[in-house]
Amino acid sequence: MEKVYGLIGFPVEHSLSPLMHNDAFACLGIPARYHLFSVEPGQVGAALAGVRALGIAGVNVTIPHKMAVIPFLDEVDEHARRIGAVNTIVNDNGRLVGYNTDGPGYVKALEEEMDVSLDGKRILLIGAGGGARGIYFSLLSTAAKRIDMTNRTVEKAEQLVREGEDGRSAYFSLAEAETRLDEYDIMINTTSVGMHPRVEAQPLSLERLQPGTIVSDIIYNPLETKWLKEAKARGARVQNGVGMLVYQGALAFEKWTGQWPDVNRMKQLVIEALRR
Repeated sequence: MEKVYGLIGFPVEHSLSPLMHNDAFACLGIPARYHLFSVEPGQVGAALAGVRALGIAGVNVTIPHKMAVIPFLDEVDEHARRIGAVNTIVNDNGRLVGYNTDGPGYVKALEEEMDVSLDGKRILLIGAGGGARGIYFSLLSTAAKRIDMTNRTVEKAEQLVREGEDGRSAYFSLAEAETRLDEYDIMINTTSVGMHPRVEAQPLSLERLQPGTIVSDIIYNPLETKWLKEAKARGARVQNGVGMLVYQGALAFEKWTGQWPDVNRMKQLVIEALRR
């Protein structure tokens, strides 16, 4: 019998997840299908009751439900609990278990796409919202030397650093961070600044950027933000958000099926779809 997987969120129509997962199911010969489920705010509990009742094998969770699903789950992985958000749910014989693959997916994409070990690296994270939380707590599990935070609202960066309880982290205003760019090996934009349609905006001035620095942006529309274009022109190595999208999906796929999909094929499918 064909298993059913899907995505719950609101809206979900723009999602590229069905493209990735249904192709991976077909390639691996897994009898399963991935669907989009539009769930309005306030209907999360009913939706998860439906997952149980219908025997849906697993779902991804996207905005605005990543926090809202937690009270309705039977178990939440420690990493997801620390972040305070779930993006992947496994239906284990009626028990719904929540995970967060966003941060681990980002770190895996960074290491593999940029061919870099994070051991001893000095990292600056821009932003302190939902995207930053998953990435920050995942970076804390690496052997990076520094994992500093900067945000438009400094208090939010301060709060995240306090939650991390890690002596490797400090927080700065955007203005102060701009004066320290030469101290970092890797810079990561976790904000939506520069995303379509506001493609002219940039999260941080790159005036003091050192050539060879890795500059990463979790945005994938456009595929190359204005910020990444400037970083490349200044001699940086750049990475867009496609890798994070693909690897968080691949990690979810593995939790559901026990199999690792072809991430290069997934990536190509996503890039082709974004270029249309």
